[in-house]
Amino acid sequence: MSVRRLSPNQPASFSFSKESLEQAQWWISKYPAGKQQSAVIPILWLVQKQEGWVSEPAIRAVAEMLGMAQIRVLEVATFYTMFMLEPVGTHALVQVCGTTPCALRGANELLAHCKKRLGPKDHRSADGKFYWQEVECLGACSNAPMAMINDYYYEDLTVESFDKLLDEFAAGRTPAPGSVTGRQGSAPEGGPLVLIDPSLYDGSRAKPIKSLPNAPKPTKGATEPAA
Repeated sequence: MSVRRLSPNQPASFSFSKESLEQAQWWISKYPAGKQQSAVIPILWLVQKQEGWVSEPAIRAVAEMLGMAQIRVLEVATFYTMFMLEPVGTHALVQVCGTTPCALRGANELLAHCKKRLGPKDHRSADGKFYWQEVECLGACSNAPMAMINDYYYEDLTVESFDKLLDEFAAGRTPAPGSVTGRQGSAPEGGPLVLIDPSLYDGSRAKPIKSLPNAPKPTKGATEPAA
């Protein structure tokens, strides 16, 4: 694993937004008294969703909130690669999978296009709108090549379709995620060949839940399952 360090350029301070603070308190409330440090990962994620990345002042704020040593929060932030340790693009964080299934289906061309259009990887683009990097397997091998842009997967990409996606993000829009070819889930190209009856998935075949023998009676105010 490569060494991950904080950016040398840090903001002077960090503060949680009202919404992020409410969500952080909700996460803390999920754990027993004295175990609030278990919320460190989701709270760091709230920081990243608010700021786009995790700064050193934010790490100090999280440590103070959870009663942790700052080094412990730093260890978490630097260990998990989902946490960005330097400012990212204002419009899009582009993570292109370069692992074998995607490489065999054209990921190298996507990576080359990122370098040509956006500049060196692991840096902001010249206009500040994009930040791109090559990542390991994102688990969408059947729909390779693919990229994760911000929070969503875009699959079955070509250089041309990928470039159109970048145009959309550059314009401040968020294209619909998923396969750019209209593939249903991970079905074969051209559509599913088996299990094609919609009733298998739309819930129409679901049977009412029956009470198990000797099951405890519902508590006051609860709804008893249909017989």
